[in-house]
Amino acid sequence: MTTSASVPTGPDTAIVGRGTVTDRLVDANERYADAFTDPGMDARPVLHVAVVACMDARLDLHAALGLELGDCHTIRNAGGVVTDDVIRSLTISQRKLGTRSIVLIHHTGCGLESITEDFRNELELEVGQRPAWAVEAFRDVDQDVRQSMQRVRTSPFLLHTDEVRGFVFDVKTGLLREIDPA
Repeated sequence: MTTSASVPTGPDTAIVGRGTVTDRLVDANERYADAFTDPGMDARPVLHVAVVACMDARLDLHAALGLELGDCHTIRNAGGVVTDDVIRSLTISQRKLGTRSIVLIHHTGCGLESITEDFRNELELEVGQRPAWAVEAFRDVDQDVRQSMQRVRTSPFLLHTDEVRGFVFDVKTGLLREIDPA
């Protein structure tokens, strides 16, 4: 797993400069685009797999899974939880873009383990409107992976639910631990 501390910091790759973080990202994109060539791919992933994972910045999914550009669809959100929007993305991925396998990846030390659904109440008090979405907080990461696998397997919208596997990524070792769906 790479971290921002281990990413090369030479003049060609560093996110340096003045201005906001977004300004620096746009500058980095300009350097990237200077060397960019169209890989000639379409939106169909080469490996016919969709990966659903947490948005945690410590997870470098492509490196951790040995993936290259174009290999998979990657769907990320807080916790890597299978929500209605994840089902929407997976449905499009399968029905229109040919994926068949689904890999779910949660991780150790997830921020969703340290909050509760009371977060919605706090937001409502602060902004005067209750979020329509659930926080999807959890205490047991293994059980949450099982719940996500069950949501995928029981969705009427997904064509391919026989190749669904769930894992917990250990942020300290970089290893995946497979979760038994039972």
